[in-house]
Amino acid sequence: MSQARSTRSDPRRRVALTVGIAAVVAFVALQWLLSLDGLQPLPPDLWWHELMVENLTGPGVVTAWVPSIVGGTVGMFVIGIGLVGVFIWRRRRWDAANIAIAIAVVVAIGAPTAAVIGRVRPSDSLAEFTPTSFPSGHTAVATTLVVTLGLLLRRWYVWVVGVLWVLWMMWARTYLHAHWLSDVVGGMLEGIAVGTLVWCAVEAIRDRRAERSGEAAPAGP
Repeated sequence: MSQARSTRSDPRRRVALTVGIAAVVAFVALQWLLSLDGLQPLPPDLWWHELMVENLTGPGVVTAWVPSIVGGTVGMFVIGIGLVGVFIWRRRRWDAANIAIAIAVVVAIGAPTAAVIGRVRPSDSLAEFTPTSFPSGHTAVATTLVVTLGLLLRRWYVWVVGVLWVLWMMWARTYLHAHWLSDVVGGMLEGIAVGTLVWCAVEAIRDRRAERSGEAAPAGP
């Protein structure tokens, strides 16, 4: 195996693993904190929600619906399939698999978790009304894709655009009163955990297969 793909010599792998574990711990801690008061909104939730209500405007609602629609179930399915197709076309099958697995995992974790927790959304929601508020699925999927693409493409501008996209999504979901602030923070933590840990797992499997075949796996861009 080439030194470039050695687990011990790849600082990104260690950092990603550490960040992923920290995100899991923070997510569990946030969920525990919410459960202490019966999933009622926290003081920061109420403050942020009031701020969103006070600043609600027609153009703002339209702006908030853009990421909400694009980052919805159909939108993310289309984007996910498109990204997988592009990476396969570029002959980066491992990276295509990484994206597909990350999306599948974040949905498989987030949807059942939200249903089991059953946190009620703000009563004045302009979007969804089902009691699946925590964590925010839109934010979780958006963050997962951003983290995964950032790790795969290794370009600073991917991270910058990605962070802006996640912040826009978090703002939009609370501006539409579809989530409390802690819901989108929980979704962000879920996305960070899934994106980093799935990437670490795929890279580890990639290395082991390369070692068994006696060839170094292809390096990233």
